[in-house]
Formats: sequence, C-alpha cells, structure tokens
Amino acid sequence: MSTVTTVYQVSGMSCAHCETAISEEVSKLDGVSAVKAVASAGEVTVTSAAPLEDEAVREAVDEAGYDLVGRA
Repeated sequence: MSTVTTVYQVSGMSCAHCETAISEEVSKLDGVSAVKAVASAGEVTVTSAAPLEDEAVREAVDEAGYDLVGRA
C-alpha cells in the first residue's frame, strides 16, 4: 500500500500543546495515518493513503486554532 506524505506550513504554533492540538485535528481526516507537527519549524507533516484536499487540512488546522500558510 502506498502512502502520500505532505508537509504544510502552519503559523501560530509555539509549544508541544500546539503540536498536539494540530495533530489531533488533522488525524481525524479520512485516510490520515500519521501526523507530525513541529512547532519550532512551523511545519506539519501528514502521511495519508491518498492526497488530501488542502481545504480539508486548512479546516482541521483552523479548528485547532492555527493558520495553514500552505504547502512547504
């Protein structure tokens, strides 16, 4: 089974709590198998079964209280 890994830039993350909040929301998206948020880099790496809709990722990041800047 192949997977797709996409890295997104997110603004507003500053600590481990931020990383957890974003990871929890993005993990809820269909097909997502792994999420790694790194506050110091402002990046979220998402592994999924198929490419995700950017808007779906944006909504999940927004729900966590942060802003999706775009793909890294």
